[in-house]
Amino acid sequence: MRAICCTRYGPPEVLQLQEVEKPIPRNNELCIKIFATTITASDCIVRGSKLPVWHPMGLMMGIVLGFGKPRNPILGMVLSGEIESVGKHVKRFQKGDRVFAFTVNPGTQMRFGTYAEYMCLSEDWKVSPKPLNLTYEEAAAIPYGGMLALHFLKKANIQEGNTVLVYGASGSIGTSAIQLAKYFGANVTGVCSAANLELVKSLGADTVIDYTKDNALESKTLYDLVFDAVGKRKSSRFKLHCKTSLTARGKYISVDDGSPIPKMKNLILLKNLAEANLIRPVIDRCYPLEDMVEAHRYVDTGHKKGNVVITVAHDNSA
Repeated sequence: MRAICCTRYGPPEVLQLQEVEKPIPRNNELCIKIFATTITASDCIVRGSKLPVWHPMGLMMGIVLGFGKPRNPILGMVLSGEIESVGKHVKRFQKGDRVFAFTVNPGTQMRFGTYAEYMCLSEDWKVSPKPLNLTYEEAAAIPYGGMLALHFLKKANIQEGNTVLVYGASGSIGTSAIQLAKYFGANVTGVCSAANLELVKSLGADTVIDYTKDNALESKTLYDLVFDAVGKRKSSRFKLHCKTSLTARGKYISVDDGSPIPKMKNLILLKNLAEANLIRPVIDRCYPLEDMVEAHRYVDTGHKKGNVVITVAHDNSA
């Protein structure tokens, strides 16, 4: 089968299209024909790691993922596709089922492997029937941002009537957070650059702020929750301002605050919300599998809106 392999840690050019052996499902596994995947921030962090082994985080990454190059050279942690075959002990699924999945389990359990035509995954992992009203490309754009946004909003104990600010509202996690916060009944402010204001408004934000403008710092609004959907790798004067714009019991939460615990019930909730048209995936660009290097280059610019999707295979009935 065709797969994109990460030959070493480094720039996008380390990713190469190769022919590799097609996996065979074990007794409790599904063999999924992948129609679409996405390039997540986590994929790019792993691929581009330049941390030396003597650095604490570099050492930890080496132990978990591999030194010099990933132990599993096929990256990717999100998929949508069709089950081609199942192991003899599988009960939840059958051949032909259309599914989407997030290949991360609690703790350090992580299964890369979605940059390929096929992947085997235990039925006990985060696998669900895909939303009926979404294409494979759209379904693949749901789990990463949706699961992370749900985790942190629930961690903050978001309540109906809360005032919520989402910093980085136009990215994969941010676009999900805006819609989910509205689902929970919050009054939502989205923060992004001028180019993305209309997108964020269209997702349901009650107020939008262009963080690059000086008058953004004049805002005196206090929030019950400030959610930093970008993380510590990017900052601005307005982000620092947000940290002081909290109500007496307000919370500031970043995507870098601990390791999220993906839950199956959250993936099911996302499926149901998508089918009810209460959330919609945001796709910036789609690339074929063979253009993975170009796609990673684009994601590395830091300017994508929502998700960048990779079409692995095609199915006209999707």
